[in-house]
Amino acid sequence: MKTVTARVLDATHLELSQPIAMQQGQTILISVVESACNDPERQQWLAFSSENLSDAYSDSEPEYLDSMVKESNPEYRA
Repeated sequence: MKTVTARVLDATHLELSQPIAMQQGQTILISVVESACNDPERQQWLAFSSENLSDAYSDSEPEYLDSMVKESNPEYRA
């Protein structure tokens, strides 16, 4: 399966962002998902999430050793 973005030209025509290896007349399945790229609130949430994820895995984040665990979770399975 290949994901390709497309611009809607009219109700029955799309302009693909890149070529696809299909023969003329071949039938393909298209799933329409609206892009949320233009939603300012979504962009803010994505930026916020990205920054916090980077902070959580940054070099300044301390390493937690097994010896630091005071009480282990008996239901945890590694």
